[in-house]
Amino acid sequence: MTIPTEAEIWARAQAKDSLAYAELFDLHSARVYRRALGLLGSVHDAEDVTAAAFFELWRKNRSVRLVDGSVLPWLLVTVVNFSRNHVRGVARYRAAISAIPRGDQSVDPAEVAERRIDGAAALAGLNRTDAALLVLTAVEGLTTAEAAAALGLRPGAARMRLSRLRDGFRQELRRLELNPRIEGETS
Repeated sequence: MTIPTEAEIWARAQAKDSLAYAELFDLHSARVYRRALGLLGSVHDAEDVTAAAFFELWRKNRSVRLVDGSVLPWLLVTVVNFSRNHVRGVARYRAAISAIPRGDQSVDPAEVAERRIDGAAALAGLNRTDAALLVLTAVEGLTTAEAAAALGLRPGAARMRLSRLRDGFRQELRRLELNPRIEGETS
């Protein structure tokens, strides 16, 4: 008995074979979860985003593109996008909560949360394609060509985007070095 390739498993999944979906979940859920956890920092949120990514794989099965015979790059792009959406939703929620009058407080929890710098918040400022490209190449270790294929870009366009991202990050680091934030400083 030969072991089926992922492309063969995917073909069965597209034919609504639930066991094939289970095989894909078993094959990729750990890596997808690790990426979500790395972006969100919360076990609960990472579990939710992982489940949503696999549900989206089932829901959009006709439009999913395999990259080198695998759905993993598509799943990783989906996790990046869902994580960014989650971070934006949390930011909106925090803004709404912080707008509620609470009386005198010396420390505003919403202000403290806004000052926390994490990878997910930094990605939230990028457009969807750039954020996914950055995660796929810098974090997941895909080549620029593999990431470009997963995102439907030409390799040259992906290289240009990555170059612009690096330049932008360098400028932001220089700006932060010139204007360092002091702990406890208020805006």
